[in-house]
Amino acid sequence: MRKITGSCLCGAVSFEVLDDFENFHLCHCVQCRKITGSAHASNLFIASEKLQILSGEDQISQYSDGDRDFSKSFCRICGSGLPHASKTSNRLVIPAGSLDAEPELPPQDNIFWSERAGWCEIGLAAETFDHFPE
Repeated sequence: MRKITGSCLCGAVSFEVLDDFENFHLCHCVQCRKITGSAHASNLFIASEKLQILSGEDQISQYSDGDRDFSKSFCRICGSGLPHASKTSNRLVIPAGSLDAEPELPPQDNIFWSERAGWCEIGLAAETFDHFPE
């Protein structure tokens, strides 16, 4: 089974995970939009024994919101999202953007679609650039 490495933006935290993901959801709920600052979270789900933290475990912080059983782990230095235990299942949530390679499993669905940002679909149809526009 192929292993994929991942890390935070500053490199203080690194990990390795088996490319054996069970689910890949693009979550549009209000909490995911707020915590990512983006249109959606891109979350992969996997059994906890398939992840190994390689470095920086002491730099991982966690935020939990008890009202909706919502949590997120992140690097204390750069704030990047990191793997964390799901509060509603016995699986780990791996932010797809924290991986150094593409997982074999493509996104399967868009969840909490009714909570999506009004500009989400408009943004996907907007002009694209490989760099900042002139």
